[in-house]
Amino acid sequence: MAKYTRKEVISQAEELAKMMAETPEIDRFKQVEAKLNENKKVQELINRIKSLQKNAVNFQYYEKTEALKKVEKEIDRLQEELDAIPVVQEFKSTQTDVNDFLQMVSNSIANEVTNEIIRETGGDVLQGTTGSATSSEGEGCSH
Repeated sequence: MAKYTRKEVISQAEELAKMMAETPEIDRFKQVEAKLNENKKVQELINRIKSLQKNAVNFQYYEKTEALKKVEKEIDRLQEELDAIPVVQEFKSTQTDVNDFLQMVSNSIANEVTNEIIRETGGDVLQGTTGSATSSEGEGCSH
């Protein structure tokens, strides 16, 4: 009955992934990510934040609440400074675009699988009901 194996479907998914990796959204993301990685100020801020985050974990573990508050405040300040840099804003924007694109593709696949099941069972795509649901109506036990 089955027309495709799991392996064949995975192979097609890999092909789709290759196609998606060559779309304008992904190209733009790669370009902006490269600019982000080349930006010394951005990298310096990221490294400082990471270092402070490690300190924060230690302060939390040793219950040094005052030191923890100071470090968290400095992390927030550095994060705000980082977020104000145009290439960081651009990166976040392209990241959102890529995530939206991936979500759209994922939803399209899920919806089409559902619609195909409905069609194959003789159901109604507009109502979202399978044929098995409509054919079983009224066939209950009459006791």
